[in-house]
Amino acid sequence: MVKLQALKQYIFLFLFLPMDRASAQTAKEIITITEEKMRGNTSQANLIIRTVRPTWSREMKIKAWIKGNDYSMLLVNAPVRDKGIVFLKRKKEVWNWIPAIEKTIKLPPSMMSQSWMGTDFTNDDLVKESSLVTDYTHSFSADTLIDRRNCYTIIMMPKPEAAVVWGRLVVCIDKERMVQLHARFYDEDDELINTMNAYDIKIMDGRLIPTRFEMMPSNKKNHKTVMIYESVSFNRPMDESFFSTDKMRYIITQ
Repeated sequence: MVKLQALKQYIFLFLFLPMDRASAQTAKEIITITEEKMRGNTSQANLIIRTVRPTWSREMKIKAWIKGNDYSMLLVNAPVRDKGIVFLKRKKEVWNWIPAIEKTIKLPPSMMSQSWMGTDFTNDDLVKESSLVTDYTHSFSADTLIDRRNCYTIIMMPKPEAAVVWGRLVVCIDKERMVQLHARFYDEDDELINTMNAYDIKIMDGRLIPTRFEMMPSNKKNHKTVMIYESVSFNRPMDESFFSTDKMRYIITQ
């Protein structure tokens, strides 16, 4: 009789009491949610990217168009000397249009780990050749606190067949707001290369998202790159034909 009563109590707890979100959702599902929140089915954004060095700083203005995980276009609108430079991603191919020489260059996978236009972001960070959802495996580590926010800690390891930049990623995601607040990027030797923090959580086009990201290299004191969302719109109609090498040459009129 005692055993039967204990069993009934166990069934009640299992079926009716709230479950921890980590046990209800996989680490991959949480990464998928945070990625979709920042990108939507489509997104268009105006960005400021500010590169800070000990003796100087530089600011760029970027317009970005993104459709799903396969298509993206980045247009540099300022400074004047870089105006009109375009980066295009179509599935696993990445292209760069350089108006000064009127030439389109296809970027090899080896270029994805290189600095994007002298910033602390890589080409892959901005153009997103690899996918955080499909190119990595995901597992939980111990929860952590960031700015007094309770966060999941998720370890991401590249799949053997994936052509990715990083050997390991550690990301921290606010449990309540489901936004990424912190990330650490390690190379294949498990050496920390970059750390990124997210700030200024705001509602933009109906979504609560971070609007300022700071990327800091681990071995360069007083170096960082700040990316700020000035505006963003989600889920506007956008045809795949927009993301073409021909469009790169004329996108400056958009």
